[in-house]
Amino acid sequence: MNAWPKSLALLKNNEQYIPGGVVSLNRKSDPNICFTKGRGSRVWDIEGNEYIDYQAGFAASFLGHNDPDINNAVRDLLGQDAVLMGAGPTDQEGRFAELFCKSVPSVDSIQITTTGSEATYHAIRIARSVTQKDHIIVMQGGYNGWHNEVACNVISALSDVGERVSPGEYPFDSLSAGIPDEHKSLVHIINYNDLDSVRYVLKRYPVACLILEPILQNIGIVKPQPGYLEGLRQLADENGFLLIFDEVKTGFRHAIGGYQSICGVTPDLSTFGKAVANGYPLGVIGGKKEYMDYFVNPDRNKRALIAGTYNAFPLTTVAAIATLEKLSSPEHKVYEHINKLGQMMEDGLNTIFAPLDKPYYVARQGSAYCLYFMDHAPVDFHDIMKNHDFAFDKNYRLKLIEKGIFNFPLPIKQGSISFAHTEKDIEETLEKTQDVVQELVKQTTLA
Repeated sequence: MNAWPKSLALLKNNEQYIPGGVVSLNRKSDPNICFTKGRGSRVWDIEGNEYIDYQAGFAASFLGHNDPDINNAVRDLLGQDAVLMGAGPTDQEGRFAELFCKSVPSVDSIQITTTGSEATYHAIRIARSVTQKDHIIVMQGGYNGWHNEVACNVISALSDVGERVSPGEYPFDSLSAGIPDEHKSLVHIINYNDLDSVRYVLKRYPVACLILEPILQNIGIVKPQPGYLEGLRQLADENGFLLIFDEVKTGFRHAIGGYQSICGVTPDLSTFGKAVANGYPLGVIGGKKEYMDYFVNPDRNKRALIAGTYNAFPLTTVAAIATLEKLSSPEHKVYEHINKLGQMMEDGLNTIFAPLDKPYYVARQGSAYCLYFMDHAPVDFHDIMKNHDFAFDKNYRLKLIEKGIFNFPLPIKQGSISFAHTEKDIEETLEKTQDVVQELVKQTTLA
């Protein structure tokens, strides 16, 4: 019996007018639940069920749903008859750019987009303009957007990409039809935490850039091994390609200066999104002035185009300004709070699972976490595919949803704690997790 009949009915109705019934097909899941309201750490579905939320728009609502400070800033601008002109500068974009550059030490200047995918698209375009090379390197299991150069190899089946190879690269497992073979031939997919494979590609192709999430957060929380990011920086300097950190997920969630301020490695270009505007649609590309100025290069053969009617849309930009101001405010102590809750979640999950005869590992960076059902911290995509218990993970997530704890019902997707979560939220989550685990253990014993 479907526990969400209204959600199913809505999906079926939408399918009459929208292919697949949703406007971003990575939102489809089983169960496919329609959420109608969110406040703080809680969301409600169309059936009226309430959940503690750890999905948060794929980690976008970092401060929590409908944060009053952000919403009030947007309402104030609405009351001022804000205008979208598409002509001349705006005070909002200048104020945001100044705040952003002061927040992220590696960034001299920025451009503003509407999505993270647009930001990564422009970063690659700049790298090709700078280096006059065409080939790029991306990570197996990473996600850097929907465009031709990066729409590949996210959670691929091993039958599609093959067994682990090092040094070496993997086939382009396309996420979409309509990508020309010529584009695919310029993209080289390697495993994360594997410097030898970077060298392998560099010997064979003229590489413009390497783009990666500094922590792979599309497949949970896969951290860089000691020396890995430093090794990428050195290889970029020695071989003349640009190092691009895709911090759309890691960005302002882990620190006001991005994850790069934690790891101490400075990329040439960075992209941001999600948490930077607390879920309002905004992306950022930023970096060293010598590269960002390719947007205004006097040589038209080297000038990278950026355009977009909705770039720095006034309401979105003022939401981003309010978000940065709140994140950097000593009064709110955002990172102190969410790191404390993250540690509380990690400790609680370890307490629950340690007594069980079930391999597990709690991976966490600040407020982002993932519970792997394997006996060690994953180092790359193949490690997860070989060792993680996907079936158990799926069942575990479904039972938590039934008890009012929502994380995306797809194995190895990260959980995201927001600033709006409280210690009581974490305690309730852990209590219900304990109940779920007891049910799963009982089922296993009876089987």
